[in-house]
Parts: sequence; structure tokens; C-alpha cells
Amino acid sequence: MVLRFSGFELDSERAELRRPDGGTIKLRPKALEMLRLFATNAGRVLSKQQLMEAVWPNVHVGEDSLFQCIRDVRAALGDEKRQMVRVISGRGYLFEAEVTGADETGMATPETAAASEPTPTAPDANAATKANGETTNRFLDLSRRRGAAFASIAGLAILCTAIAVWLLRPGLIFARGPATIAVTQIADASNDPLVAQMAANVGGRLTDGLAKIENIRVLAPDAAASKADFVVRGELQRSEHAWTIRARMTATDTGEVKWTASHSVGITEDIDVQLQQSRLAAGIGHALALRLNELLNADPRSAAKSRVVIEQATAHINQTSPERFKAAQAMLEHALTEDPDSTDVQIALAALLMRGVQMVWVSGAEREAAETKVEAMLQHTLRAKPNHIPANEAYCRFLNATNQFRSNLVACARALSFDPWNGIALYHIGLAQIQTGRFEDALATFKQADRFDTPQVSRWTWMIGAGWANLLMGRAEDAVPWLQKSIAITSASGRTHMLLAAAYQQLGKAEEAKAAMQKGMELRPGSTYRNVPPPRKNSSPVYIEAAERIMQLMAAAGLPEG
Repeated sequence: MVLRFSGFELDSERAELRRPDGGTIKLRPKALEMLRLFATNAGRVLSKQQLMEAVWPNVHVGEDSLFQCIRDVRAALGDEKRQMVRVISGRGYLFEAEVTGADETGMATPETAAASEPTPTAPDANAATKANGETTNRFLDLSRRRGAAFASIAGLAILCTAIAVWLLRPGLIFARGPATIAVTQIADASNDPLVAQMAANVGGRLTDGLAKIENIRVLAPDAAASKADFVVRGELQRSEHAWTIRARMTATDTGEVKWTASHSVGITEDIDVQLQQSRLAAGIGHALALRLNELLNADPRSAAKSRVVIEQATAHINQTSPERFKAAQAMLEHALTEDPDSTDVQIALAALLMRGVQMVWVSGAEREAAETKVEAMLQHTLRAKPNHIPANEAYCRFLNATNQFRSNLVACARALSFDPWNGIALYHIGLAQIQTGRFEDALATFKQADRFDTPQVSRWTWMIGAGWANLLMGRAEDAVPWLQKSIAITSASGRTHMLLAAAYQQLGKAEEAKAAMQKGMELRPGSTYRNVPPPRKNSSPVYIEAAERIMQLMAAAGLPEG
């Protein structure tokens, strides 16, 4: 069946959602299932419990998974005002749309076909012989068709049997099923009640986060740890200045240690207990999600040499500058020449090129060629590895850099479905929200990335995002500390200094504004009023108006007209 509503088509057989223009909208399976549930119950209020039991049967998930799915559905439908998927206070959710369904083939049912045939009249005597002959011919034709049908059915049965034998061979189905994981209670070596409570809260946050990952299942540790594919165990310790969590994951069938990690969070006045818990769980959870994704998407063809080059290139670009960008690009292009089939190198090069586009280190004709090259590489890698975090993350970045904001929200949400703590994906969601004029939502998203603080190497990005969002809303005083913290971490972007100059200018601090702009110009020589703003294709008028106010502040602080 194909369900149609508001110009959209939900094709259950093909598991896809089509836009009014016929294009396909990518949705992760759980979000697609939730949309199907809404569409088949249009006009009926569904409680949160009903939705969770239907979409995640017999699996423990937190309400965050439900809310994320609903956000994905709304983003796919362009339901920013929440008019199609409505919240009914105290009761649940209502799908407000007229839904129709039709047979995908468009063929008439047998009853319809029979009704459309003319009603036969009684034959006259002169037509008896002819009628008898036609009856005989129809009988023979029917027999031949039945014989052909029986032969087709027999052939199909043989084919199905062969396929079943192949599918049911040992290990295949189980190898393709979702991996199962159990998180045991985080241990406390000190027997301190405070540490024990902290460990329990961190363990709960970690379990809830893992339950959001699309291609794994989280089992209750007490009842099913022995049945899980992997078991995660951890220990929390407290020192005078920091909390430290150590964790390891083992394969249940072999006892082999598949992953170990540790993460520390400082105990300081500006980090409350809730934030400490969030960052402890996120620090371990992010590393664990990446490792699980690596195990489930292992590429035996990926050469060790390629992995080393990727690590070296990444190290070069971590401290952002045009020179390091060029060095990393040369490394990866050389590696791709030596190993053209390496999806890992293609993903790394695509992600790097898009960073160059966003930082305006690649412009003009080079930008267009880079975008074409990136799109081709990412299309290839996503076909080869649809669940691979780096591929989805790079595609999320690509759609943002090319101003495809609505598609970007869906793609970045998909990246989060494999790593709920992915600060890079959150950052790009925030950027898309800014471009669509949703400044408060963007600020909340950047703050969520800051609460997770993973990966820490990208910390400066969501800080500049939070500063930018505040500045767009005219909150220069709130923008300044975010921008200052971003510069303290990575001072080479130039754009951050220019935004800081605009904030100072709005606050009436002309000297500080000119100094910040001068530093920005040193880092980005040749910058002008015309080439500093990002492309405005598909941008909201609300954003364009707010961005123009910032550009005027930059000009007052010394940005050349150009």
C-alpha cells in the first residue's frame, strides 16, 4: 500500500517517503515506522506508551528516542510549526492530515473487474454453434493459462526454496540482525554513597543513549547480559579535581575485549553535577558508539597504510589553518591515488574538502569542482556503507555547506541515530536551524553539543555557533563569552574574531571591536563586506535580515567594503 497525505507518499513496500515533487526523503527505519503508525491512525490520539511499544517492541528505550523520532518525522514533512504532528496535552500525539491509500500497481480488484464487464444477453438459436465453439476455445485457453500458472508457481516455489536454504545457512540471519548490548551497573571502588549515586546516574544516561542507536538493541543487564553480543562494564572514581570513568566492552561468546576507554571531567565551579554526569556518559558513550559502528561496518579492504594517512591528515587539520588544510588535502589525494577503492579515504577527503568550502579556503570555480567531487564520493560511500558514521557525518556536512538545509536536518539526524553524542552532527543541525531563522532552536542545539562536549577537538565550533546565534538575536553581551571561549581553543579561524568585533561594536566598545576585526583580517586577508557572508541560497528572510545587521556592525568595526 502507498499512503498519501498532504502531497507526500509513504510507500511501505519500498520503505520510503516521497515528496510532492517525487524526490525521496531519507528517514531512518524507526522514524519511517513511526510515520507509518501516524498515517494509519490519522485523526486518532496515540499515547507515548502506545508509540514506544509499537516502534520499539520488547526493547528498553527512553523517551528521548521517541522525541528524536518525532523530530525526524516533523523535519521530513517540513512540519516546523507542528501542525501535522500535533501534541495533545496530557494525552499524546495526533496526526492531523487526510490520508488515502491505494494499491501500488493501480490494478483493479477482481470485484471491480467483474463489474466493468458487460452483462451478457441470452444467445439466439442461430448463434448456438458459434457459442459452443467459443466456449470450447475459452476452455482450452483457460486450461493453457492454468497450466502456465501452475508451472510458474512451481518454478517460484523451487526458487523460494533455494533462497530459503541459502538464507537459513548457519549464522547468516544472526550475522545480519542488530547487535545486542548490555550495560552492567557502573562500579564504585570507594564505597562512597555519593560516588555510587553518581555512578548509577552516569550508567543510566549511558544506557538511555545507547538505546537511541538505530542498529543495536540494548538488553536489560540483570536478565539478559549473558544473551547479549557485547557487555559493557565500567568503574567510576573521584579524585580531588576530577571524575574519571573507565569502561571496557567484551564479546560474550569469546570473552575477547573489543574496546576500552577512559574519560575524565573536571570538578570545577562552572560545571554542576548534572553537567558532569552528562559529559561523563557522553565521553564514554561517544567512543563506544564509534567502536560499535566500526565493528558493524568493518571494511577488510581498508589498508593499514590508508588508516595511518587518515590519522595524519586529521592531526594536520585539528588546528585549523589554510596551510594545514592544504597539507591534509595533499596527503589524502595521494592516498586515494594509491587506493582508489578505499571508502575511508574518500570519506576523509570529502569531509576535509567541505571544511575548506565552509572556511572559504576553496572558492569560485574550485568550490564548484570540490562540491561535485564530494557529492560523487559521498554517494558512493553511502551506497557501500549506509550505516557508517563517518559517511553520514560527511554527508550531513556536505548538505549544510551546499545550503540544502531541510535535507541537512534529516541527514544529520541520521548521523545522530548511530551516535547520539555526536557534537559535529549537532553543530550542523544548529547551523541549518540558523539559516532557516530558528535562532532559539539553534542556540539550544549548540548548548546540547556543549553539554556532551564530544568530540572535544570540535568544541570550538559549537561555541562559535552559540555566540553567532546570540548575536543574531541581538544578545551581544551573551555572545561575547561564547566567542572568547571559542578563540581560546582555536584562534586561527578569523571568522570568530569578526563576529566578536560585531558583538563589541553592538556593545559600544569601539576599540575592542577594531582590534578584533584587525585580528580577523590578519587571519583572513582579503575579506570584505561582500565575501565574508556565507551563500544565502535557501536562507530564511528572517536570517538574511539578522545577518545583514551583523555585517553592518562588522563594517563599522573596520571590515572593508570590497
